[in-house]
Amino acid sequence: MTRRIVPTQEGAAVALRRSTRVRSMSTSVARTAVVQETEDPLISEGQGVVSTETQIEIQEPSRPKRRRKSSSRKTKSKVTTGGVEELQEVVVGDDNGTEKPKKKRRRVKEDPVYIIPDVEKKETTFKGRLGYACLNTVLRNKKPASDSIFCSRTCRIDSIKKHGMEWVKALGTRNIQDLLLMIQWNEDNNIKFMRLSSEMFPFASHGKYGYSLDYCADLLAQAGALANKYGHRLTTHPGQYTQLGSNKDAVIESAIRELEYHAQMLDLMGIGPDGVMIIHGGGVYDDKAATIKRIKDTISNRLPQNVRDRLVLENDEMCYNAEDLLAICEELDVPLVFDYHHDILNPSSIPPSAIIARANAIFAKRGIRPKQHLSEPRTGAVTLMERRAHADRCENLPADLPDDMDLMIEAKDKEQAVLHLYRMYDLAEVKHESLRPPAANQTKETKGRKSNKRGAAKDGKGSKKKKGKGKQGDESEEEAAEGEEEEEEDLDETLDNMEDEPTYVAEAEVQAATPSYRTSRRRAVQSIPLA
Repeated sequence: MTRRIVPTQEGAAVALRRSTRVRSMSTSVARTAVVQETEDPLISEGQGVVSTETQIEIQEPSRPKRRRKSSSRKTKSKVTTGGVEELQEVVVGDDNGTEKPKKKRRRVKEDPVYIIPDVEKKETTFKGRLGYACLNTVLRNKKPASDSIFCSRTCRIDSIKKHGMEWVKALGTRNIQDLLLMIQWNEDNNIKFMRLSSEMFPFASHGKYGYSLDYCADLLAQAGALANKYGHRLTTHPGQYTQLGSNKDAVIESAIRELEYHAQMLDLMGIGPDGVMIIHGGGVYDDKAATIKRIKDTISNRLPQNVRDRLVLENDEMCYNAEDLLAICEELDVPLVFDYHHDILNPSSIPPSAIIARANAIFAKRGIRPKQHLSEPRTGAVTLMERRAHADRCENLPADLPDDMDLMIEAKDKEQAVLHLYRMYDLAEVKHESLRPPAANQTKETKGRKSNKRGAAKDGKGSKKKKGKGKQGDESEEEAAEGEEEEEEDLDETLDNMEDEPTYVAEAEVQAATPSYRTSRRRAVQSIPLA
């Protein structure tokens, strides 16, 4: 501290300027300050002050100890448990490096609300069963994707080479496990007729990588027992390359293996004679008469008995109409499945009512319940190729439909197409929570797999015709049923939860090489009564 005498106009004025600096301290310490009086050289004579030095004590608070700033920080994380989202506040980066829950805020994840439009009410005397093909859209579209339920997990040959046959068989196991859930859903929603996916067991009929289904016999028996308990009808529709009239013997051999695979699956399930396998006539190979002769020879002389017992033929929209196949079916006692949509596109000279009567006579002779197929073209379809594509739903039952027929609805909306007809014709009770609204804008293009020719044409390139493939008129219903769900699917993702957990299906014993399963799904399957 310095004291200075400053001269003024009156002569001598003394100004005192003190300079202190005080800091906030938590504790006090003694500090010595020096006060010095000096003579300012500017002071005139007789006005000066002799410099002296004096010590005084000033009490100032001491500097506090700084608290170390914690490296931890608060953050919020979203956790989903049992369909419920929790917003949880945690402390990240604390002394022990762990996250500690501090506060929880639960947020319930609500299901979407669907607005279901009314339907036009119609009348019918029909009392038969309606069914759908291969895929249930409600179960398939479950979220998260790991909870999705479907029966068409498949793979590529490269995946077989990479993962081995047990991995492939595990796909089949998963498919049958989900089949149990689909059958139960159908029962809960009054649907008692369904077509099984041909891809239930990937590559089971392959010449090199094929395998027997005996490894899954117990699980197949459980699925069949559940269907039989509820009185459900299960059928199959092998793919478009099942060509019994091919001019290549290797193609016929491949077709026979495919039919044997389907027959073994139905046999192991314990499905009765109503579990038929539907195929088309196939290609004409530039000589329809010769091809028909080969078809007859293959059916009569080359098919195993258990395959022939389940075989039925279906008219298509390009190569073989109902009249073409009726002659073969009546000669060989092979039932004929009449497809209304195909008959419109590729009509016979015989009216549908007459064809149906003759076809039903074959079914009766064989002791098999008759079945038919129904689909409609998409709105705005004009060309044959456009009209071939199935609409999302059907709006009318056929005029010639027998009252007790099993009618397979081949529509893109699958089970929703069945429930739509239930509501229109008051055929069965419908649960509102099972309904989904129709698409707002239905295009006339198919959503399924695109042909190589179409893709090549778009690129301005030609494409070579594959050898061994006849001129197949009908895009396989199996392809149509599953193309949109499986196109470009990453097959490794289908095994997303198949590593560690054991699998329990309807209280079955844990099997070797069985994939993991969601806990909720295990409980659901265990709850299905089989007796």
